[in-house]
Amino acid sequence: MDPLQRLLELLKPGSEAESTWIKALFTFITEHLSPVTCGPSPPAADGSDTGELSVFQLSVSVVQQIQERMCVAHSLPVSYRLLSVSELVSQQHLACVSNLSWSTNQQRAWAREAELSVPGQRALPKVNLLLIGCLREGRGGEWRLTDSSGSVRCECLSPSPLWLNRPVFLPHWNYIPQNASGQDEAGGCVELIGPPVLLCPGPEQGLAASVGAVLINALGVREAAGLLLHRVRGRRLAVWGQVGSVCPLLVVAGTTFFCFTLTDQSQSVPVLVKDSSRLCWSQCVHVGQSVCVTALRVCVLRGWRGNNILCVTERSELHTDYTPTHTDYTPTHAHTDYTPTHTDYTPTHTHTDYTPTHTDCTPTHTDYTPTHTQEHTHTDYTPTHTQEHTHTDYTPTHTQEHTPAGMDTPLLMMSHSDDDSEEAEPSVQSGVRMKQSRVISYQGTVTEVVSEGAGLYVIDGKVGLCVAYQPTVRRKLRAGDQVELHHVHFLFRPCPDFPPSMLCCCLRSSLKVTTFSRLGWAGPVLRCPGDGALPRLLLQGHRGVSEYLWACHLSSQLTHSLVPGVLKQQCVCLLSWRLMETLWGRGGQRRRDIYSEMLDEPHTCPLTQYTVDSAVPQYISISELCQSLQLDSWSSVSLRSLLPPDGQSLSSSEIDAALSWSCRTLSSYSGDSLRRRPLLLVGVLDFPSQMSELKQTLQLRDATGGVACVATETSEDDSGGQRASYNTAWIGCLVCVRQFTMVTERFLQSDFPSYQHLDQEKFITDRQTRVYLQFSLDHLHILSPSVAMVTHLRQKGEESAGDVTAEEEKTADGKRKREETGSSLSASSVTMTTSSVAGSPRPCVSMVIRVEQKEGVAWRNTGAETKEEAGLTLCFSARAAVIGPVVRWGRDPKNEPMTAREAEREGEDKVVLVFSGASARWFPVLHPGCFYRLIAVHTQDPSVLISSGISGQSGVELHTDSTLQVTSDWRFHTLTRPQLLHTCRQVLSSMVLSVSEVLDSRSEVVCFQGLVSERISVRDRTSHYGHTGEHSGVRLTLCDQSGRSLHVYLDLSHTPYPPGLLPGNTLLLSAVQRRQSRTGSVYCRFLPVSSITVISQGETSLAPPPPPAPIMHLGPWALSSEQRCIVGQVKGHVVCFLFLQLQWSCSLCGSVYTQVCDGDSDDSLFNFLMCACSSDVICQPISLTCRKHTYLRTQEVRRFSRADRDFVTTLLRPLQLTCQHLH
Repeated sequence: MDPLQRLLELLKPGSEAESTWIKALFTFITEHLSPVTCGPSPPAADGSDTGELSVFQLSVSVVQQIQERMCVAHSLPVSYRLLSVSELVSQQHLACVSNLSWSTNQQRAWAREAELSVPGQRALPKVNLLLIGCLREGRGGEWRLTDSSGSVRCECLSPSPLWLNRPVFLPHWNYIPQNASGQDEAGGCVELIGPPVLLCPGPEQGLAASVGAVLINALGVREAAGLLLHRVRGRRLAVWGQVGSVCPLLVVAGTTFFCFTLTDQSQSVPVLVKDSSRLCWSQCVHVGQSVCVTALRVCVLRGWRGNNILCVTERSELHTDYTPTHTDYTPTHAHTDYTPTHTDYTPTHTHTDYTPTHTDCTPTHTDYTPTHTQEHTHTDYTPTHTQEHTHTDYTPTHTQEHTPAGMDTPLLMMSHSDDDSEEAEPSVQSGVRMKQSRVISYQGTVTEVVSEGAGLYVIDGKVGLCVAYQPTVRRKLRAGDQVELHHVHFLFRPCPDFPPSMLCCCLRSSLKVTTFSRLGWAGPVLRCPGDGALPRLLLQGHRGVSEYLWACHLSSQLTHSLVPGVLKQQCVCLLSWRLMETLWGRGGQRRRDIYSEMLDEPHTCPLTQYTVDSAVPQYISISELCQSLQLDSWSSVSLRSLLPPDGQSLSSSEIDAALSWSCRTLSSYSGDSLRRRPLLLVGVLDFPSQMSELKQTLQLRDATGGVACVATETSEDDSGGQRASYNTAWIGCLVCVRQFTMVTERFLQSDFPSYQHLDQEKFITDRQTRVYLQFSLDHLHILSPSVAMVTHLRQKGEESAGDVTAEEEKTADGKRKREETGSSLSASSVTMTTSSVAGSPRPCVSMVIRVEQKEGVAWRNTGAETKEEAGLTLCFSARAAVIGPVVRWGRDPKNEPMTAREAEREGEDKVVLVFSGASARWFPVLHPGCFYRLIAVHTQDPSVLISSGISGQSGVELHTDSTLQVTSDWRFHTLTRPQLLHTCRQVLSSMVLSVSEVLDSRSEVVCFQGLVSERISVRDRTSHYGHTGEHSGVRLTLCDQSGRSLHVYLDLSHTPYPPGLLPGNTLLLSAVQRRQSRTGSVYCRFLPVSSITVISQGETSLAPPPPPAPIMHLGPWALSSEQRCIVGQVKGHVVCFLFLQLQWSCSLCGSVYTQVCDGDSDDSLFNFLMCACSSDVICQPISLTCRKHTYLRTQEVRRFSRADRDFVTTLLRPLQLTCQHLH
């Protein structure tokens, strides 16, 4: 009879649908399973042969197994479809779950429970699919489900070697397709939630009759440990014991292997598994399991101090859940020092009653009590005793708030520490401590995948997990997985960017998934780009866990904050690693000894010790920094604190003037309410954007935003002092900024009636803030230089320290190094001027100039006719000397060394460069005295750089320089001293004056520098204000080392706001007007052509006190007719009070009431004050700082009459002083 007809008669389908389903089943087995199982196959693990099963027998077996697991008895699952492996891989693109025994209500309850375990995640969708195939061993110890159409990788919770090479039916499984979370292989992965159903007869799990004699003679661990000392050629051993540790699979020199240890109460023996057909045992053994391994031989493991080890042979067999039958060794009563702590455990046929009382492999005594939950076992470890070390019970600071579904036991913790003290002595570095980790066991649920590529996860929502110190596994952990970890290192606060409690796995640790996740794929995790890049760097660099965690966090942050196109994603990990090496130093730990790490006692590994540093730098994006500073600018200050100590006596106008401007400065190193750790910024140095409010400085930019930067750098002259940033090679560089000052300027418009009304917001009409940074370019670390910076560093003879390609440059020749540098940096320039690689074909013309004078940038009406440029345009001009002729180039020379033909000159022409609109962005980097190469690209016409003169009438000589309008696509490249010809390196005499020289000068327009000692806002309500609001007037007090000072008045109504005008900074003011007041005081006034530049940064967090005024004697000071000293200190005593004024102010409205008294007044208060001021207590020596009143005419003509004669004589004006400070 036809086998199909026999099958139908045997099963007796109750409907046409069931008959059709049975026929489809028979056809499927015939096409996909029969060629695999009915043909020759490798022997099973126990040596038996699966035999040749007929299609009929397989079909009957499948139907019977299906009916046994159906939720409805005596029915067939006609809604379920058999699916081949190739169809599963090619058609199923979404993660799914299949369970034959589920009803609809059970499936809904399962999904609800899964989604509650990890909030924010969705459960796997259910599909009605059936899988039938044969379990085979794949490469590297993996398990694969195979049929005639193909194979797919399988992950099992507790597999048995007896499953191999047998046809199986899978009633409950998950499928995670390719590119889903936790799966990066082609074809996806099948997760066996429940054990497979064997479709062919075979020996039951346990002792087979053929090997019973061998297992009866199996040795215990103690006896096997004794035989390890004496090798006997040809001897094969059968050893049984409890698994103490399971090391991960390793690949060394092309050989894949793993190790595990067998323990009893007093000894442990290591077992090496390197036979390719036995690598699948790595998933079959787990800590706490009782096993027996046969046909072991004693061999020497090279590299492990010559120690002997048990090695698995090709004839070895693994018997799990082994129960010894001989009575010469009683596990629970063999040693009198053991007292069992669990007496309520009754073993069943699937678990042994073997309870070890002592172990050397894991340095603590444990009580092992398995509790049955589905198909896996959970263990409860309680530290009790050890032979060589003394341990105390470890109470974790983090406790499990819930028990994962399906687990009867609470959170497992086990302490294994050679040193019970949590902290060691502090190291030499301030704030850095070395601590000892604790070795524990733990089980919990993965609640977050922090970085799959870096091997970082979160368990139970509060415990971090790092598996980077282990080899990369094929199946990555997914959110929702329940895991069990043994011999894992517990670290407390190794990195402030991760949870305080961290678990880290070494080569001794074992990580076992006890329950697969029920959750679907939440999308790719992009917080750590470059799958496996950071663990590979960790393996090469031998770094500590604290440094690794910090680099991982930085990598995830830079993925979101780097400017798009700066670096490839693979380079972000390398960039973070290089930056970590810069901060921590390049010296790592010693090279890892893998065999000692896995097998040595006592255990040592890179995780045994770790550093704790609360002051580790904290990366912050630019937008986050600016938002924090702006939000904290007003909340961190009280208006009363901005007033002087005598603020209660100030009038309404004085209060408003004092509150109109204030400043807050924070150092990146000092702690404050904003943060407790030093800050770290990473970004590209750029020109100010069109939307930037501060257009006179450079900008540090990342993908989240930009911030203005007041940058200085070391001068090239012999003095080595600071000057404003002038090197255009910094434009386009990706830099790390560690040492900087955050400045928040506050502008307040108010109308407070009195001091008592400062807490009322209704009197504040407007408030604004401006945020920017101050730093020196000398303190920046270049992560990825621009093409121009590469040329600059090469000319200086320096290596491009910090470049992400530094490792490759060490082994490459010079030409290759330049090509790699250029190619890796072309993307980092974004829209900068260094976007093309040096040497690329790009016709252009250039000329070399030296800037001699630069006007200030201002909003001017250029008369533009286009609609886009209508109105005011940002403009400035610079006067420069042309060094040589215009030179043609076939490529962009950028800042390459100056050639001889660029200096062929007959005379030094002058040119005025006019910048407007987009070309005004060059203002921050053009400075007098510096050389630049001006390049006009995409042209070979020299006339574009030839300036045009101003035509005049015949016979009229014009004393003016020719002008050149700079277009938006022209480029300037700074030529530093190493890039100049020797004829151009002479230092020009500087015309910059000091404050004292300005006071003594007679020039009307001056250029000078000075230290800002005071800044106040000047209000002028009569003028029309521009972009800076009502408080566009600023008065600066500048001084020099001599102590002399003068006031500079700035009108910022038609200029972009200049940052950096802070007390403590040194400013360079060009083309300012020197004027003299009516009283003879010298001051300076800002002109429309004036410019102001910060050339040196001081400690702006504390305003420096002005230099002390010189001590003056009243007599010589009165006779002196010089203007040299206007402010001085005088000492004397009061002899008479000529005038006294009493003043009262209203506490409600602030109005001032005055009463002037004279000597004839009978006012008792006046008389009392006059007596008090004339007393000896008051009239004692005092010291005053006074300002001398100066006059245009120091002498005056006086007429005297004596009798009938008149006399005319010339007298010096009397000395008049205004007291500024009473000491």
